[in-house]
Amino acid sequence: MRKILLFSFLLINWGVMFSQFEKINIWEGKAPFNKDVTVEEQDVNNRVSKVTVPQLYHYSIKSDSLKPAIIVIPGGGYVREAINHEGYMAAEWFNKQGFEAFVLKYRLPDEEIVDNSSFVPLMDAQEAIRIVRKRAAEWHIDTARIGVIGFSAGGHLAASVSTLFIKPVNSKNNSADVRPGFSILMYPVISMDDACTHKGSRENLLGEHPDVSMLEQFSLEKQVSSKTPVTLMVHAIDDRAVPVENTDRYAVSIIKSGGDVTKVILPQGGHGFGFDSKRPVAYWTQYLEVWLKNHIIK
Repeated sequence: MRKILLFSFLLINWGVMFSQFEKINIWEGKAPFNKDVTVEEQDVNNRVSKVTVPQLYHYSIKSDSLKPAIIVIPGGGYVREAINHEGYMAAEWFNKQGFEAFVLKYRLPDEEIVDNSSFVPLMDAQEAIRIVRKRAAEWHIDTARIGVIGFSAGGHLAASVSTLFIKPVNSKNNSADVRPGFSILMYPVISMDDACTHKGSRENLLGEHPDVSMLEQFSLEKQVSSKTPVTLMVHAIDDRAVPVENTDRYAVSIIKSGGDVTKVILPQGGHGFGFDSKRPVAYWTQYLEVWLKNHIIK
């Protein structure tokens, strides 16, 4: 009986270790570009929206050894954030691989809540990277190994911070503050091109009638450079929401720039599987684990 109780105790404490997190506000006081409106944040079935106070949810492994860090960016078409299977579950998985993990709850491009709405998610994501880098010594993080993982529209945001860091949205920052060391893009929205974009994400981010310059800027296959970080991309060929061509275009651009990209195309899996272990395509994390051991984990 004592052995059973001890085993149960260890299981409970293991669960607590990987389920509790600290909330860290991205901005002190009122976030930049927030309008003077009173809005209540919504969380319906782990789908978050109406965010006015962007935060990092810090999942710490409480180790003094120098380790990598990951910032997790949930997707949801730039209208909500699937913060469970594309957020919490991801952070817990990365904890088990030895990462300090942070789930980013970012502001969405809602013109009723924020000005400069197309750039607000990017601003929050860049600030999140800057905060983790600034506090790296406190959390025993290797500043060269601070990366991002994003899903769907969150993949677009992760690709945005991986390409649009030369001129940060917050002019007080410099590119070194906000550039990630690596990126993992899961079934990402990449292009704003009618031929392959996710039209809902594009409209939510850029509006119904965006300027050509905005379409160009946020078509991230066109923003890749030699400084784009090492990248892993995972996409299912039967994804009916975000065509696999998005991943293809970005990967080709990285190769042409002389960069390092690994592209995993799954034969099936659809869209939005995230880290849900109940999905038939859950084996994809085996590819991720191998890639991390070859590129990030020392």
